[in-house]
Amino acid sequence: MEPRPVPASTGEAAVLRLRDIGFDAPRVLLAGYGLTLNAVDDGAAIPGSFWGDDEAGIIGHDVYARDDTPVHSLLHEAGHLIVLPAERRAAVHTNATDSVEEEDATCYLQIVLADALPGVGRDRLMADMDAWGYTFRLGSARAWFEHDADDARAWLHARGLLPG
Repeated sequence: MEPRPVPASTGEAAVLRLRDIGFDAPRVLLAGYGLTLNAVDDGAAIPGSFWGDDEAGIIGHDVYARDDTPVHSLLHEAGHLIVLPAERRAAVHTNATDSVEEEDATCYLQIVLADALPGVGRDRLMADMDAWGYTFRLGSARAWFEHDADDARAWLHARGLLPG
């Protein structure tokens, strides 16, 4: 599920942004997966952003974000790179996947990764995903994660991307 940008009046103020948590913890988290988080100046276009505006961007092993980038967007785009094998990751520019399985795995992984960021956690991230406009069959990110994400979880386990 790709995030679907919504007007500022409905989602922008409600979601956690990088300015709220800083770049340090996300930078360390992403480095653990061989990714580099690059800060983009306020108001500048974000390289590799699929949606534009304040949405995170990806090019190869680099993730780009501004202070106003939503945390869920950063984790989603980074998740796209994390689920890819190294040979595919290196070729990515803006759009990382062409499969439903990878997209679902990315959504699942972004929720799990949120637990590694102080002040974020999966509960907040799922609420932000819903506020931003992600859509799931069961009506919410939490319902999908808890009751309809077996395939995504199995996909990630098979590739060693989830513990246990």
